[in-house]
Amino acid sequence: MTPVAVVMMIVAMALVWGGLIASILFLRSQPEVSDHELPDPDVDRGDQDRLSRPHPDRDL
Repeated sequence: MTPVAVVMMIVAMALVWGGLIASILFLRSQPEVSDHELPDPDVDRGDQDRLSRPHPDRDL
């Protein structure tokens, strides 16, 4: 391999692995779902209402 190809390979590997490490550290510091959040009762009520109705695109 030429020196230019080796340098480009190292840059690409650093970019990929660095992005992976950065995303892991970010998700560890700020998780998307926390254990202390309660679900919104209005959203849950809407979901239950929608589940009780028939599917709009399906023939009965």
